[in-house]
Amino acid sequence: MQGEVLVVGLAGRWLLADGVPAYDWRRLFEQEQPASVRFETRELEQWDSSLIAFVLRLVTWAEKQGISVNPDGLPDNLLKLLELTTSVSDQGRGDVKMSDSRVARLGNRAIARAATANEALSFLGETAMSVGRLLTGRSRMRWREFWTVIQDAGPSALPIVTLISFLVGLILAFLGSTVLAQFGAGIYTAHLVGFGMLRELGAMMTAIIMVGRTGASFAASIGTMRVGEELDAFQTLGVPISDYIVLPRLLALSLMMPLLTLYADVIGIGGGMLISVTMQDVTPRLFLNTLIGAVHLNDFVIGIVKGAVFGVLIAITGCLRGIQCGPNAEAVGKATTSAVVTGTTLVILSNAIIDWLETLG
Repeated sequence: MQGEVLVVGLAGRWLLADGVPAYDWRRLFEQEQPASVRFETRELEQWDSSLIAFVLRLVTWAEKQGISVNPDGLPDNLLKLLELTTSVSDQGRGDVKMSDSRVARLGNRAIARAATANEALSFLGETAMSVGRLLTGRSRMRWREFWTVIQDAGPSALPIVTLISFLVGLILAFLGSTVLAQFGAGIYTAHLVGFGMLRELGAMMTAIIMVGRTGASFAASIGTMRVGEELDAFQTLGVPISDYIVLPRLLALSLMMPLLTLYADVIGIGGGMLISVTMQDVTPRLFLNTLIGAVHLNDFVIGIVKGAVFGVLIAITGCLRGIQCGPNAEAVGKATTSAVVTGTTLVILSNAIIDWLETLG
């Protein structure tokens, strides 16, 4: 001690191999009660980060006691490292304080939402330009990737589409036969099955299946490319991501969804016919004749149009969430979940909008 100044002498070797000395600074400050602290380093020899840790611990304890620290006696390079460490710590404490403010959290969320919306609009614009380049023959789309997605989104999806569509047809026919039979109108089960599958459930159930199956796959695969910095490499090489990654998936799913919807309609109607034949003693010919008289070409066309629209939405959502993925493995899972939730929401919302527009027409 020199008056009210505590002089800390740093001498000899300070290396991690020797360990960081432990010192009870609290007891020292309580005993000496200095007004300030300064350093003496004339006999200091070799040192590494162990010395920085020791000095930083002293400075932290001094600040807690309200004691000023004069770092001028430290070597210049050590002083710079200490200032850098202190500035990072202060910045972290400032972030914590900001996160505790409700207004700040609300503002940060609003800014994040605006940035996400701007990124989505930019993505839609780039995708539209990519489609334009495809129509004019200037696209750099990989056709091999296109046929791979066709295989994955088409034939590979038939088993699950078959199962779900068949069960939906069974459920529709069972409900219809149970309720309508009470009024002696069991034959009209064919109306319910045909109208429900062609206009609504054929396209809707197929879209929900493809959201969880193909849309999530798009988000996961593109998100993995983001983590592996492949997307950054594309940008560095000047390769448009919309041409190389988005366009094959968008085109393939847009073409396959109407076909899968048609297939789901046939399978669902077949399941409904099975229930009608076994529970109501209706012949297959009578069921089909009643079905043909109940539904119209307009019902079939609306279902196919819905399938095409749903395919575009699922592809865009999956690709967008994959591109927005963060740079770590955890972000891939979040991107996949977001793709499923967003895709399902958009499918249901667009279905309602199409039905509303059809009623206006």
